[in-house]
Amino acid sequence: MARLQLNKSSLARERAQLKSYERFLPSLDLKRQQLMGERAKAQAETAQLRAQVKALAAEVGQNLPMLANEGVSLEGLVRLTDYHTGLENVVGTKLPVLDRIEVEIAPYSPMAKPHWADDVARLLQDMLRARLRVKIAQDRVAILDDAVTTITQRINLFDKVLIPNAKANIKKIAIYLNDEEMAAVVRSKIAKKKRASA
Repeated sequence: MARLQLNKSSLARERAQLKSYERFLPSLDLKRQQLMGERAKAQAETAQLRAQVKALAAEVGQNLPMLANEGVSLEGLVRLTDYHTGLENVVGTKLPVLDRIEVEIAPYSPMAKPHWADDVARLLQDMLRARLRVKIAQDRVAILDDAVTTITQRINLFDKVLIPNAKANIKKIAIYLNDEEMAAVVRSKIAKKKRASA
């Protein structure tokens, strides 16, 4: 760290820095509050989507007990072919948004599969979509967690390091300059007395 210069220009620079730190701190705190609100919304949405996945699983178990029949192979019936995510800017943080999901149902003969295979295909399709939505929602929460952590670290840097250091430096420089001014006055009085006595 550079040694603190004890002069008027250094004092002016420290005062200007302190002023800018105090001006930026409230906006950083506001951004943190907004990010925390968005994180709470994202967590609630994730919980809701998880509940939908559980409800779909319960529906499968309740409405399609015949899935326990191992004689009917449903492997590869439904598969996720493609999905696309976009980006949404929320309080300066880029979050993923699910734009499109493409699910493919493998062609099958109605004569070779039981009549309930259509219901299974629909439920599996819904389950794939719901699980992908949960994954994207979890990614959003993780990104917002990181953003809140980063902004909190910045606030702490300003609040606990930069502002107190600037105040301490201003105090140190002001005391030094006052002492120098006082010493100059004393020196001039001594010099004046010497001239008067000589």
